[in-house]
Amino acid sequence: MSTSIQIKKPGILSYIIETATHQRLLAFVSLILLLIAFSVASPNFMQLANIMAILQATSVNGVLAVAATLVIITGGIDLSVGTLMTFCGVMAGVVLTYAGLPLPLGVLAAIAMGALAGLISGTLVAKMKIPPFIATLGMMLILKGLSLVISGTRPIYFNDTPGFDEIARGSIIGDIFPSLPLPNGVLILFLVAIAASYVLNRTLLGRYTFALGSNEEAVRLSGVNVNAWKMGIYALAGGICGIAGILMASRLNSAQPALGLGYELEAIAAVVIGGTSLAGGRGTIMGTIIGALIMAVLINGLRVLSVAQEWQTIVTGVIIILAVYTDMMRKRNK
Repeated sequence: MSTSIQIKKPGILSYIIETATHQRLLAFVSLILLLIAFSVASPNFMQLANIMAILQATSVNGVLAVAATLVIITGGIDLSVGTLMTFCGVMAGVVLTYAGLPLPLGVLAAIAMGALAGLISGTLVAKMKIPPFIATLGMMLILKGLSLVISGTRPIYFNDTPGFDEIARGSIIGDIFPSLPLPNGVLILFLVAIAASYVLNRTLLGRYTFALGSNEEAVRLSGVNVNAWKMGIYALAGGICGIAGILMASRLNSAQPALGLGYELEAIAAVVIGGTSLAGGRGTIMGTIIGALIMAVLINGLRVLSVAQEWQTIVTGVIIILAVYTDMMRKRNK
């Protein structure tokens, strides 16, 4: 009996690795085909300025998608990532513009408030046993309302905070290599992705993240404090949303309290396109970044081709449905 178990485990592990690799490859090929198609359709698409615009757009959605990946791997869902991003930007505005405190404190406040909101969502899910969909839907509405109340329904501008707009729009790499004006926001996305990938693959938190999504009851029966780990994962995802809030506010040089709704759908679509299963237990950060790039290229390409905004929204909805359907087909064929 023990011999059969030892033989079976590597087989399962090999299947998971092979499946994840296949999904990343498929997503990467899709990204290349999109780039080729839009390049042929419009000579303006592959210009350096447009490529940088795509990467800049990916920076915010990509960071949100990384946060969503952590939660989805546990078998949960977080519908509040978009409004949480906005709330964190508003809190940065309160600290920097209203209170006049130094820039680092504003950044830390945004990340801390994001982690706190994520911890609350995790508590609702883990301790109160509220389904993740309902718990985070409620948090989405609460955070949207708080953003409007705290800001007085008006944008908060960062004109008196030197260097704030450079967080996302500046280019440290461009200062060194003028021919490569890579925005700082993209660099931050890569750093967040690398850090999240390390956490998932090299730490105890990462192992429990996958374990919770694969078989939460087995983890609980093994003596692990499932509630504490789940709350920690939601808190980490919330802190990452705080980084996205700083990036968005820096891009606009203002905190716009009415923003946020809809970003969660693009983030979840990027996660699923990248190969993460909505059932939990499987996913990679690299696949999520590829998925975020696909979404950004698709939206940008439609704009370059002067496709009307309403049709862009329709295409985005179709992509989300196809992504979820593909995930369902993957589960059926396991």
